Amino acid sequence: MSSHTPHLTILTGASRGMGLAMAQQLLQRGHTLVCIARSANAELAQAAQAAGATLLQWQHDLAQGEQAAQQLRSWLAAHNPQAFASATLINNAGVIPRIAPLSDSDPAELAHALRVGLEAPMQLTAAFLAATEAWTVPRKVLNISSGLGRRAMASQSAYCAAKAGMDHFTRCLALDEARKPHGARVCSLAPGVIDTDMQVQLRGADPAAFPDLANFAHLKTAGQLTSPADAATRVLAWLDRPDFGSAPVADVREA
Repeated sequence: MSSHTPHLTILTGASRGMGLAMAQQLLQRGHTLVCIARSANAELAQAAQAAGATLLQWQHDLAQGEQAAQQLRSWLAAHNPQAFASATLINNAGVIPRIAPLSDSDPAELAHALRVGLEAPMQLTAAFLAATEAWTVPRKVLNISSGLGRRAMASQSAYCAAKAGMDHFTRCLALDEARKPHGARVCSLAPGVIDTDMQVQLRGADPAAFPDLANFAHLKTAGQLTSPADAATRVLAWLDRPDFGSAPVADVREA
């Protein structure tokens, strides 16, 4: 295969934060990046043109993940299995609903958080793997999890549950793929604590509803938050590790 064969990456939640930083770093000459988010990013389009990369920006609300999954499956099925040197799906999108005890949570907000944070990654992963089943090039699925998928926190039931579900479906998926001759390598990775809008939301929560508020405020004042660009670099370095997927659930801080 030619060394010029492009690599393909599909990335959700690429419009801001670490997702945007990952997208910027993935825009390399000749490579193809498909971004799935609610809105397109004009700066990203300009960066792709400057880098000589192919960028597709699909606008979907991942609370209706089946529509994005169907588009992904159809688009992949239309490609020659040898069109890319590798194919990678990064499920990065997630939302934190209003920070409150479960007893004070809105049913629609809970449903939205679980659809974006758990249902859509499962739907997109299923579509990606089904459409590329016959591909013999390396395939990877990287699910962006959180330490909160592994550690309980008050007033965070929906986000913690979505990330815990992501971790566990990745463990199941790893067992599925290990039985196949060209199975995908998969990992649910916690990226560390990052200075994003999500952190701003946590620090702005009602102290009465969020017992951990002081801890999150301290992370900021003590300079313990990673920038989105640095976090993206660490996550993409993990993706490139030769042993990627050897542990289906991991944390970049373990490196």
